[in-house]
Amino acid sequence: MQPQTIPFLNYEDSVPAVLDAVRARERLAEKQKILLKPNLVTSMPHPVTTSTACCRAVIQYIRACSPADIIIAEGTGDPCETTHEVFDKLGYTRLSKELDVPLLDLNTEPVEQSKNPDCPRLPELFLPRIADTHFIISLPVLKVHTLSKFTGSLKNMMGFAPPAHYAGAGGIWNKAAFHQGLQQAIIDLNRYRTPDLTLMDASIGMPDQHLGGRSCDPPVGTLVAGFDALSVDRASAALLGLDWQKIGHLKNFGPVQPK
Repeated sequence: MQPQTIPFLNYEDSVPAVLDAVRARERLAEKQKILLKPNLVTSMPHPVTTSTACCRAVIQYIRACSPADIIIAEGTGDPCETTHEVFDKLGYTRLSKELDVPLLDLNTEPVEQSKNPDCPRLPELFLPRIADTHFIISLPVLKVHTLSKFTGSLKNMMGFAPPAHYAGAGGIWNKAAFHQGLQQAIIDLNRYRTPDLTLMDASIGMPDQHLGGRSCDPPVGTLVAGFDALSVDRASAALLGLDWQKIGHLKNFGPVQPK
């Protein structure tokens, strides 16, 4: 099924509508463990990062159709704040308590090493073990990126990369080792693990950079969802007037079958 796009009214109404449009209820009803992966690269509020209101609406949707255990997981890229500090500043600690959904710091989770000789940039990769035990729902926000040109669901998977292995080289950020050869690094990362379901929050959009700058005026006013993260990213890039065929990781990464 192709990604579905609907107008954004509010999270309470629009999140269920776009997830129903991709028939998510049927898929989620079968799941036992679900991991929500917002984009919390830093503690700057929405639209730089994923809104708690969006995450709340997704949790309520899941609970209406699935008995799955739900966790919210992120590994912030900010070198000056821990993931739990970011959770707290953005309201996720409060959300966790209100809805009884645990928060997990991917930067400190136990990891496993995998190897794939077909990945020229990352022939070996360390990822948290939990990436293989949970159905991953990616919740990115619509933004350009000063290094990768576009940041969406595929790039959102960088939050899983442990700083113990990927900080330092190429910059001060927790995942800075990815910044060298970034387009291929995003491709290789997603060859190891790609999101199973994506809900792109394009309610506002950021057309200039990913850590500040102006918001889209008028707001894009859209949500996009689908089980193929690549297709969602390609459709979302077009909302910012970007040609996905000129963005390396969107052009060269082949679709992966979801779990």
